[in-house]
Amino acid sequence: MGGTKSNLGDLIAYLAENYPHKSELSKARITKMMYLADWEAVKKTGAQLSDVRWYFHNYGPYVDDVVRAARQDSRMAVLREQNYYGDPKETVAYKGSGGEGAKLSVSEKTILDKVISETKSFYWDDFIRHVYSTPPISKSSRHSTLDLTQFTKFDEETQSAKQYQIK
Repeated sequence: MGGTKSNLGDLIAYLAENYPHKSELSKARITKMMYLADWEAVKKTGAQLSDVRWYFHNYGPYVDDVVRAARQDSRMAVLREQNYYGDPKETVAYKGSGGEGAKLSVSEKTILDKVISETKSFYWDDFIRHVYSTPPISKSSRHSTLDLTQFTKFDEETQSAKQYQIK
């Protein structure tokens, strides 16, 4: 992960290919999973996996970049469906040929796998609580751009980032 960032489409394709509950990959969930991956990467390396400029929208971190990348990538489709209550929802579906991990580094896959592992058992409310518990969200105001790196201090000596409290 040294200076160049992976293609956002490759990161999203990996999440979509490997997430076990395909019907739960709504636009909001996959966007927030990408946010969690960027946050995890900042904690581990001092830099995001993606080039996304995160924004704290009304309902947590949300930007159109993630869904736009999915729409523009032939390995994915954004499907219009109905949720349990009959309301419309859009989900991101993987339709590639598999093996998306080959395009990513071991450390990128480790971070994405950790996000999948930590969130796959969460129903929506628990998932949102998890997202909102991250310092960039819990310590920021709505309608603000999130600089994830300001919530960690990267230690060049140990090559790891430390979270610190922002008062």
